[in-house]
Amino acid sequence: MSEPTIAQVGGVPVLILKEGTTRRTGREAIRLNIMVARAISEAVKSTLGPKGMDKMLIDSLGDVTISNDGATILDEMDVQHPIAKLLVEISKARDDEVGDGTTTAVVLAGELLKQAEDLLLKNIHPTVIISGYKKAMEKAIEALQKMAKKVDLDDDETLKKVAKTAMHGKIVAAVRDLFAEISVKAVKQ
Repeated sequence: MSEPTIAQVGGVPVLILKEGTTRRTGREAIRLNIMVARAISEAVKSTLGPKGMDKMLIDSLGDVTISNDGATILDEMDVQHPIAKLLVEISKARDDEVGDGTTTAVVLAGELLKQAEDLLLKNIHPTVIISGYKKAMEKAIEALQKMAKKVDLDDDETLKKVAKTAMHGKIVAAVRDLFAEISVKAVKQ
């Protein structure tokens, strides 16, 4: 651990970081950031998928929130670490942009960082890892573009199937078909 960062302004010391804050650099900082990101990822991972579980969160006032939505869970966690805050922001951005996939984004980030950590332990430089991830992303986009199919907006059955992909969990399972039909009708109006 190092001392808090102090600068000099006109010969007077000025505390830049909060007292009690420690500064880490190099591989130690990278390792700690990966550890935090993986912990956040693990916190929401069990909510993912059709058999995803709900989380019960109790805040400092005793208020209870039950959710399996990654964005809600992360928002309620009141994280302090900068990397944890970054993952919360990624989740919020995903929610704002698409309205879904928040948990997947955070879990994917956690898994990518887990793999990156293994590569770092083999002394592979971070820029090489980043370059590899960028190439992998480009290949994934190419593959997805080849697999993508145009959807005829008059094909209600296909549209219902698309709508169902966003509906998961035990509560919705019983009414998934009805909700898919309602969703398709609502979009077409």
